[in-house]
Amino acid sequence: MSKRLSMVLAVLALAVVAACGGPTPADTAAAPAGTATATASGAAFPVKVDHLYGTTEIAKRPERIVTIGLSDHEPVLALGFKPIGVVDWFQRTPFTDWPWATSVWGGAQPTVLGLREDGVKMEKLLALKPDLIFAMYSGIQKEHYDQLSKIAPVVAQPKGYDPYAAPWQEMTLLAGRALGEEPKAQRLIAGIKDRFAQARAANPQWKGLTAVAADSFKAGQYFAFQQGDPKSAFLAELGFTVPEKITKEAGKLNGVEFGSERMDLLEVDRLVWLTTGKEPWERIRNDSVYKQLKVAKEGRDLFLTYQDPPIGAALSFNTVLSIPYAIDQIVPLLKK
Repeated sequence: MSKRLSMVLAVLALAVVAACGGPTPADTAAAPAGTATATASGAAFPVKVDHLYGTTEIAKRPERIVTIGLSDHEPVLALGFKPIGVVDWFQRTPFTDWPWATSVWGGAQPTVLGLREDGVKMEKLLALKPDLIFAMYSGIQKEHYDQLSKIAPVVAQPKGYDPYAAPWQEMTLLAGRALGEEPKAQRLIAGIKDRFAQARAANPQWKGLTAVAADSFKAGQYFAFQQGDPKSAFLAELGFTVPEKITKEAGKLNGVEFGSERMDLLEVDRLVWLTTGKEPWERIRNDSVYKQLKVAKEGRDLFLTYQDPPIGAALSFNTVLSIPYAIDQIVPLLKK
């Protein structure tokens, strides 16, 4: 699945901000210089965080958080904050009904600012009057970052990584710093690392085996995710090796798109398909070239769906919230 967030910002943002007069002094009032405000956990504000487009200062504990990254709401939730605005990746209704996140939302229903392909609806975002905007897993461009910064402080993607390629650990830490909860973020990361270590220790046979996550959008069209993408990164943390040729060919993209003639890219020890359901499964399995792959002939391919059960979605999010669920679900299936 392509992960481009088509943001409707270039056309709307400046015009809407101008029409609304931008954020009011009351909306953006900062603590006096030299004054620190404390969170319930004792963290002091203001805080400064570095990201791809510079440094953002958050003057006080945020209360109206908006996330426009596809999975940004999950580390924010894990750190004890409930975003009031989100982007809907998989159009699940209700939005908060993912099995790994339901209890954390606690019945709250955020405003959906847009769908993955439609982008962010600026009118909705402005109406929420956010005091902090997360755009970590969004591929946000500098011009859009500058426009959003006129509304509220913005935390863009971690620096040093291509769009959509920052590890879940970096995303969690960045969110933790911005929210004054870095120690909690570090504890959450340590807990997940322990879960992966336990899975690897229980399955030493996976070490040295190759694995890749893949998708198919239509007949004869396939996509293999490179190691930097969350889905293949998850498999790597279980002990598998993602083929270097896929990662190298992907470059700054999150994967490689190809036709049936290059199906050899999927000749690995374990192949994990993430699709929308049985129709793509049958189409893939009936591809004459795919049938000739050893991974298909020997039954070393695994088909997962984004819904019911949403194991594929948990892998796609690959956050501090969804990873435990993904480990519980996929490890037994990979062992089979």
